[in-house]
Amino acid sequence: MLTYCLAIVVGFSLLVWGADRFVLGAAATARNFGVPPLIIGLTIVGFGTSAPEVLVSGVAAWNGNPGLSIGNALGSNITNIALVLGVTAIITPLNVHSDTLRREFPILLAIMLFALLIMLDGELSRLDGVLLLGGLCAMIYWLVRLGLQKARSDPMELEFDKEIPGAMSTKVGIAWLVAGLVLLLLSSQVLVWGAVNIAHILGVSDLVIGLTVVAIGTSLPELAASVLSAVKKEHEIAIGNVLGSNMYNLLAVMGLPGVIGAGVFDRAVLVRDFPFMIGLTLALFVTAYGFNGEGRINRIEGVALLLAFVAYQVFLYYTA
Repeated sequence: MLTYCLAIVVGFSLLVWGADRFVLGAAATARNFGVPPLIIGLTIVGFGTSAPEVLVSGVAAWNGNPGLSIGNALGSNITNIALVLGVTAIITPLNVHSDTLRREFPILLAIMLFALLIMLDGELSRLDGVLLLGGLCAMIYWLVRLGLQKARSDPMELEFDKEIPGAMSTKVGIAWLVAGLVLLLLSSQVLVWGAVNIAHILGVSDLVIGLTVVAIGTSLPELAASVLSAVKKEHEIAIGNVLGSNMYNLLAVMGLPGVIGAGVFDRAVLVRDFPFMIGLTLALFVTAYGFNGEGRINRIEGVALLLAFVAYQVFLYYTA
């Protein structure tokens, strides 16, 4: 048991550091090739913070643990909204006035409904995986077009411009990108091995382990990025990280296991986890969209999100 716990701790640590190096190298390389900061932030940084979930889910599906893959995707989305934004808003209330974010909210809702629709049959098939990855390609295309159109007027452009390293050479950037990717691959294998064995010892399903331990651990990059951005008064990035990561989680983190062949999953995904995730997203939408002006997530709403996360974890504990 101690060995498996140690594997999870080491796996999480290397995942977080590997994701940071991957994003650093990819962002610096893209900037050196003249890619606008807003596009780098919406695509490379967004994907990079979801890289731990993608690699962990892919490895889990490859090893025959599809429940862990799906649980990781949905659990990470729940964690991102309820824990990450909850904690961030408690530290400092978040203001939302970016047109980019206002456009991302409806897209995220549409992606969630699309994923739910193709999974209503209780199976994540290879066709479903292809459809989700196709949706990922369409989303990236939309983000690039959006970045090109809004780069000069969107406040997020200036925030990303300050965060993306500008003094790193292309060779060093590529070296960090490759090193980060290797670390992600190795650490995800170690993490999945430890998580699956602990699930077997405790007698709980891979799905529950994915929704709890693995989802929280793989969301650490989003938590760190959002808190640091909020402290720096970069509220657009703090919320944008979560929205972008949740889109990637549904399309890439579930799409990759689907292509590998996840198969039939626990019905609790449809009657318990998906509805809770959609409810949290709608609550965030109503709070932060700003129908009559600038949106805002205050400390009271942050506490409410955090309490919702705790309640969900307690419910999983007693029903597992």
